[in-house]
Amino acid sequence: MSDHFDSEDERTDITDLYIFPSPQGGDRSVLVLDFNPEASARNVSFDPAASYELKIDTNGDLEADVAFHVLFVISPRGHGTATVYRATGAAARATGAIGEVVIADARVSMDGSYGPAASNGYRFFAGLRSDPHFKDIKGFQNNFQFTGDDPVSRRNVFGIVLEGPNEALGPSPIRLWARTMTVVDGKVTQVDQAGRPGINNAFNGPEADRLAFDESSPANQRALFGDKFAAFLLSLGYPDAEARELALDLLPDTLEYDLSKPPGYPNGRRLTDDTADLLAALLTRGRITSDGIGPHTDLLDDFPYLGLPHSS
Repeated sequence: MSDHFDSEDERTDITDLYIFPSPQGGDRSVLVLDFNPEASARNVSFDPAASYELKIDTNGDLEADVAFHVLFVISPRGHGTATVYRATGAAARATGAIGEVVIADARVSMDGSYGPAASNGYRFFAGLRSDPHFKDIKGFQNNFQFTGDDPVSRRNVFGIVLEGPNEALGPSPIRLWARTMTVVDGKVTQVDQAGRPGINNAFNGPEADRLAFDESSPANQRALFGDKFAAFLLSLGYPDAEARELALDLLPDTLEYDLSKPPGYPNGRRLTDDTADLLAALLTRGRITSDGIGPHTDLLDDFPYLGLPHSS
């Protein structure tokens, strides 16, 4: 399931990352960070000790030059609010409440009842939503014997949606990735990271490798995982040179986004991009090119674009 269920705490488990031009135009882009594949209105689906971070590299060195950090607070009555910070330069490589506040104390929506917040040229939403990822999961798990069923279409995630001016992202093209930082054994620790869809679950078999990948950063992923990715591709029947080239294409685990080119994965990622079909073709060396599942029909035309949450 894309990057679902690849870390130990669902509240900081990144499921998917998206970036695409705003459907409303106006030289604006939309960033979507979904997490918690077990999100539910029956419990708090975010970690109030965590920093949910969008990192942007603008010069190709795989270090953040711009960052948006989202921090949550939960009140004694169980209500949640979110504050969004934007950091640049060296501060963008840090974590937590750093930089300027661009959205302050936005009400979190746990049942679809609260709308977006707007401030400083940004629109923001955080709350329970329908999971936009689509895939025949059982078919992928059963040697590509596809069933025609998409269990993700019945699930919820916790969605963070931020729409703002393109200039706030830094000069195009950019590389984008997400990470979650929280307190583990008294220390602030990276517990998940994601860029491209499905990379960790598809290419890292043992749980120890998946957890190690969660803790890695784009700058060191080729060195740490390049040989393992190439070995996996070799096991699928790819020739040596092609396997190594594909491994370099897949790493680092970031989304590239170039405003001068047509949008759509791998140039960013839209909510309707069929990345499962691309994964099927990659894993079968072109023998299978579709899982037969299409985009969800509950997506919204307007902000925050993610569908309303399913009832528990």
